Amino acid sequence: MILLILIYGLVIGSFLNVCIYRIPRGENIAWPGSHCPTCSHSLKWYDNIPLISYLLLRGECRYCKSHISVQYPVVEALNAMLYIIMYAKFGFGADFIFYSLIASLLLAIFFIDLKEMIIPDSLVAGVLILSVIHKAVNYFLYNLPFGLIDSILGLLAAGGLFLIIMIASRGGMGGGDVTLAGALGFVLGIKYMLLNVFLSFVLGSIISIALLAAKIKTRKDPIPFGPFIVVGFFITVLWGQEIINLYINLSL
Repeated sequence: MILLILIYGLVIGSFLNVCIYRIPRGENIAWPGSHCPTCSHSLKWYDNIPLISYLLLRGECRYCKSHISVQYPVVEALNAMLYIIMYAKFGFGADFIFYSLIASLLLAIFFIDLKEMIIPDSLVAGVLILSVIHKAVNYFLYNLPFGLIDSILGLLAAGGLFLIIMIASRGGMGGGDVTLAGALGFVLGIKYMLLNVFLSFVLGSIISIALLAAKIKTRKDPIPFGPFIVVGFFITVLWGQEIINLYINLSL
């Protein structure tokens, strides 16, 4: 099962690279087929085997010998790793399928925001749609509470907080961060949303200070916040209750 999930994760990761490249440019993610971004030569199936093709080609296009970004194998490997982690966390079922798909959407958002400083509304909408489907499946098949009120509160609280920050910072935080935080607030509900937001700002502060200290960034350089929201979400999903329990125990 783990091997199958690994292969599936790598294949989906390969498709994510297409989305990461094309969505910010407004291109169709299904047509035309995969091609070299430098020479536009159509790629054969054996040029598109996740991880393996990159290694065999030594990170170069077979036709024009231009450099292939290391992002491609990194995204493929990360997506496969996330799928395996979600399988270890949830087992094979509705939760695994949902969180694996959410992980892929968030991975695409992570790299798009990192490279282009934007968060596509289509991917955020996908997070919301998947969350509604997941809650409906749990409600009708497993008799679990739909939790709509909690989800709406999470959406409003997270989205409202980031909207206030966006207005107060006068553009220091973008609208994409607001919609992403709201969508993940809907997924998590109010309690875990608060943890997600807290972790996002802690991670953002640590990484920003490190970049400034290393003189990689200056105070005037923009730093995308979406990746911190995404990483905070993964930590919350995987270890959120443990972190809350630790905090409660330390507070007593």
